[in-house]
Amino acid sequence: MHRVVVTGMGVIAPNGHGLKEFEEALKSGRSGIRHIKALEDLNFGCQVGGVCENLDEIKKSYFTEEELLSMNESITLAGIAGIDCWIDAGLTRPHPDSQVDWDTGAIIGTGIGGMDTISGKLVPKVAESKVRRLGSTMVEQVMCSGVSAKLGGLLGLGGQVTTNSSACTTGTEAVVNAFLMVRHGQIKRMIAGGAEGSSPYTWSGFDGMRVLNSMHNDCPEKASRPMSASAQGFVPGSGAGLLMLESLESATARGARIYAEIIGGHVNSGGSRGGGSMTSPNPEGVVRCVRQTMLMAGIQPSEVNAINGHLTATFADPKEIQNWLNALELSPEKFPLVNSTKSLIGHALGAAGGIECVTAVLQLHRSFLHGSLNCEDLHPELKMIEKSVVQKSISFDGKIIAKSSFGFGDVNGCVLFKKWDNLN
Repeated sequence: MHRVVVTGMGVIAPNGHGLKEFEEALKSGRSGIRHIKALEDLNFGCQVGGVCENLDEIKKSYFTEEELLSMNESITLAGIAGIDCWIDAGLTRPHPDSQVDWDTGAIIGTGIGGMDTISGKLVPKVAESKVRRLGSTMVEQVMCSGVSAKLGGLLGLGGQVTTNSSACTTGTEAVVNAFLMVRHGQIKRMIAGGAEGSSPYTWSGFDGMRVLNSMHNDCPEKASRPMSASAQGFVPGSGAGLLMLESLESATARGARIYAEIIGGHVNSGGSRGGGSMTSPNPEGVVRCVRQTMLMAGIQPSEVNAINGHLTATFADPKEIQNWLNALELSPEKFPLVNSTKSLIGHALGAAGGIECVTAVLQLHRSFLHGSLNCEDLHPELKMIEKSVVQKSISFDGKIIAKSSFGFGDVNGCVLFKKWDNLN
């Protein structure tokens, strides 16, 4: 078994592009949730969302016009975060004619993928009997694996290059699966995380389910309210968050900077039994997922210092905390510190876990925990852990942060990050 460390990260989120800007937004509590005119025009109940700003300008500094012809928003976001992650890991962006890097692969997940391309280009052209005008890049834009395949080509990756999809657990699952590959010596390095574009067609089903917040269209920054008694549903988001996972031997050999170590990870399903369903996790499945992660890491529950929760601002938030209490078997007074990144950027679906893993590692590396917005009126069922809920950014000297995700289909993911220092 090889020790696995994080040597690079890339992020583009509704409240910041790049690690520096994103960290500043987290620390200052800057929301990236805004009113979306297109949603108002389409008569959505929820008319706010987390959309990455200035994407049209940003992408021009990363890709040629020819490259952009075959890239929809999800692929573009994955490409930006992936190139940033690569360079942050101390690697040089390769020339198109360079040799294949057989030591690096990628698992980049997406929840719904190229819906913007399908709805805006493919369906209209087919409906108009203009199939021959779809162009030669349509397939690579609508296939879910476009987010990983494009980056694999841009960087010349020779390891496994694939895309996973497990609803809201997608990004975290990608990190866990990549971690296991490196841990078992199958490859030296893996880029892992998730990407999700913004599209009314992607978000429409959730609005139709009435699980989005439609009560704060006039004050977007107050719309995402995880752990709040006045939570009215989640806010849709978009973006990409990717991490370079690398064996400690490889990282040491090339003198790479190390952000953190991954010491455990697990994914499972509750089987839509025992209270679990398409939209709600089986509590036993969650408990098993968390405990298996700790077992792999060889730690005790009391060693988990903080949790970056899934916490979407729905009815499931209190249940999520209760599942953690059951898994850790700790009294409420000893519950770890907990925060929700979704309060700042919304729920980025397949990208959520990736962005939140970047958040967890940044917090460990930079010794802080960001505040969760809009939970001053804490849900009554969470009053027992009130002292653990981080509402304003604080300094943090903990050693271990857990990142959890729970998705449609009763699927669960958990990963443990440990602070890195020269004594490790």
